[in-house]
Amino acid sequence: MPELKSRLAESEKITINLMPVDLGQIDLLVQQGFYSNRTDLIRTAVRNQLSQHAEAVRRTVERDELVLGLLAYSRADLEAVQTRGDMLSLRVLGLLTIADDVPAALAAATIRSVTVLGALHAPTAVRAALAGRINRESTHYHP
Repeated sequence: MPELKSRLAESEKITINLMPVDLGQIDLLVQQGFYSNRTDLIRTAVRNQLSQHAEAVRRTVERDELVLGLLAYSRADLEAVQTRGDMLSLRVLGLLTIADDVPAALAAATIRSVTVLGALHAPTAVRAALAGRINRESTHYHP
């Protein structure tokens, strides 16, 4: 489990496009010592926006029954689901991890749908087996 907790603490890389004037203003603030670098300013700005909308996020997590944070499934977890004859609808705001030893057929037999607002870490074969069941608009794939 420590490995999973460290994965949750890892950052995900994103790419953004900024207008030259906006970028120049960021560089000016960094140069003036308000922030240590561009990333520091952007992270701070994102955190400030998330803080402003925290109540809306909380309500949506409750309404849409999302797991907030980390959700991880091992081979044993999915085998237990299969034994019960059940299928999962996974809804996560954060990180969904499917273990590297999970066979694609087992994932396909036990996972009905996947919605991840954040990142999905799963073996390539599992992602391929679940391709038609993954809400692609919200999921960032990670091997």
